[in-house]
Amino acid sequence: QGMSSYCVRGVVRSSELTARYSSWNVSLASPPKEVWYNRCVSVTFVRTVSHLDTLHLLPPGVCNLLNPAAIYANNEISLGDVEIYGFDYDYTLAQYSNLLHSMIFNTARDILIEQFKYPEGLGKYDYIPGFAIRGLHYDVQKSLLMKIDAFHYVQLGTAYRGLKPVPDEEVIELYGGTQHIPLYQMSDFYGKGPSLKQFMDIFSLPEMTLLSSVIDYFITHGIEFDQVHLYKDISDAIKDVHVKGVMYKWIEKDMEKYILHGDEIYAVLNRLVNHNKKLFLITNSPFSFVDKGMKHMVGKNWRDLFDMVIVQADKPNFFTDRRKPFRKLDDKGSLQWDKISQLEKGKIYKEGNLFDFLRLTGWRGSKVLYFGDHLYSDLADLMLRHGWRTGAIVPELETEIRIINTEQYMHSLTWQQALTGLLERMQMYQDAESKQVLLEWMKERQEIRSLTKNLFNPQFGSIFRTFHNPTYFSRRLVRFSDIYMASISCLLNYDVNFTFYPRRTPLQHEAPLWMDQLCTGCMKTPFLEEMVHIR
Repeated sequence: QGMSSYCVRGVVRSSELTARYSSWNVSLASPPKEVWYNRCVSVTFVRTVSHLDTLHLLPPGVCNLLNPAAIYANNEISLGDVEIYGFDYDYTLAQYSNLLHSMIFNTARDILIEQFKYPEGLGKYDYIPGFAIRGLHYDVQKSLLMKIDAFHYVQLGTAYRGLKPVPDEEVIELYGGTQHIPLYQMSDFYGKGPSLKQFMDIFSLPEMTLLSSVIDYFITHGIEFDQVHLYKDISDAIKDVHVKGVMYKWIEKDMEKYILHGDEIYAVLNRLVNHNKKLFLITNSPFSFVDKGMKHMVGKNWRDLFDMVIVQADKPNFFTDRRKPFRKLDDKGSLQWDKISQLEKGKIYKEGNLFDFLRLTGWRGSKVLYFGDHLYSDLADLMLRHGWRTGAIVPELETEIRIINTEQYMHSLTWQQALTGLLERMQMYQDAESKQVLLEWMKERQEIRSLTKNLFNPQFGSIFRTFHNPTYFSRRLVRFSDIYMASISCLLNYDVNFTFYPRRTPLQHEAPLWMDQLCTGCMKTPFLEEMVHIR
C-alpha cells in the first residue's frame, strides 16, 4: 500500500504505538534490514493501539521497591565494628522546617535594602519555595546558577540568570562552544573555585533564591551591576543572619514550629548508649542554641548521653588547622581559662582541632562513624585524611524516593530507556525513511527526559541526576560518605550490628548479575536486556 507518515508515527509515538514489540516474533538482536522496513515503515504491519500499555512493562509492586526510610550504602560497613558515633547538630540531629527558609530570605533581603542600600523595590520579592535545589553551581562572573554533572558538563535547560532560564545556545557560547566546565574553574575541595561556587548545605537554598531575585530585579529594571560585588553582598547578608544569631533566636522562640522529629532523635541516641556505644557532638553552632534544642528534643539530661560535646568548632578548619586549642565552657556557656589536658565526659568544649581530639581520645580509624549534612565541611576530611567512616544526612532523599516510586516516573523512565535502546541499535540505517523514524524517537526521548526532570523540580530536576549522569553533588556524595539516609532516625530500622552492602552496580562493560537488578520488569521491553540496572 506504499509508505505512510501515519505508520511511522504509529511506531515511534507512545500515544499511537503499534502492538508490543514482543508480539513481532522476530529477534531484534541484529535485525535484518527487511525486518526494519517491514516493522517500521510498511502500512501492512500496522496494528495501532490507543496508548502504550506501560503497565505491562512493569511487574506488580515494582513502584514500591525503594524505601524512603532506608539507609543506602556506597561502601560496605558493619555497624558491629563501630564503637564511637559522632554527630553534627544542624540538619543532622536537628531537622528544621522549611518555614525557616522564608525567614532567612526575608531578613537577608531587608539587610541588603537597609544596610547595603539596595533598591527598595527588592522588598516586593518573596521567597520561592522549590525554586533551587542543593548542589547547584554559581558562576560569579557570568551570573549563572546551574546544575553540573559528575563529568563537569552543564545540564542544558538548568542554567538560570536571575529567575529566567538562559537559552542552551547562549550557555554553550558563554563557555567557548561547549557545555564543559574546565577543572581549574570548578569548585575545589571545599566547594569554592576561582569563579564557581557550589551551594552544598540546606541553608544555601534561601541564598540561591535571593541571589536569583536580586539579579532578576536588576536585569528587569536595566540596572548595571558588578557581578562580584553583588555576589559578595548577598553572601554577607546571609552570613549576618547566622553570625548575628538572628536565626537562632527564631528557632529558640518556637521550637515546636521549626524543629522536626525530636522524639526520634532521643530514641536513636538512647539506643546507641544502651548498646555501650560512645557518642560525641561536633558543631559550629553556639552552646546556648544547641543546649536549648537538645533539651527540647532529648530532655534536660541530654549531655549524659554524650562523652564529648564541642561547639563553635569552626568546621572545616577544625579538621585541618592544628593551631586552635580547646576551650572549656561552664554550665552557663561562659569561657574557662584552664589549659585542656584531657577531654572529660559531660563537659562542654569550644573550638579546638581534630588533631588534639584524636590525641586526647585515641578515637581513630574505622571504629568511628560520624554523621553530617555538609559533604565538604562535615565529611570530606574525616574520610579521606583520617579514615573515619561517614554517614551523610540528605533530607531531600525522602521526597526524591517518593517520586521515584510513582507510576508516572517508572513508566516514563522505562519508555525512555526503551527509546534509548532503539536509537542505539537502529542508528546504522541512514536512508531517508529510517532517518525520519530516528528523529522522531530522539524528539520523544528528549520530551520524556524533560518530563522526568520536572517531576523533581521544574527548574533544576533531581539533586542526584542530570538527565542520565550523576550530578556533581552525587559524585561527592559517593566519594565522601560510606552510607547516606534521609535522617538519623533511619538508624532505628536496623540492628546495631547490621552490615550494609552496596549494590554491585554493573560497569558499562559488565552484565548485571544480581536479582535485585533484574526486578524492574525491563526484560519485557526490547533492548533493555542490557539496561536492567535502571531502577
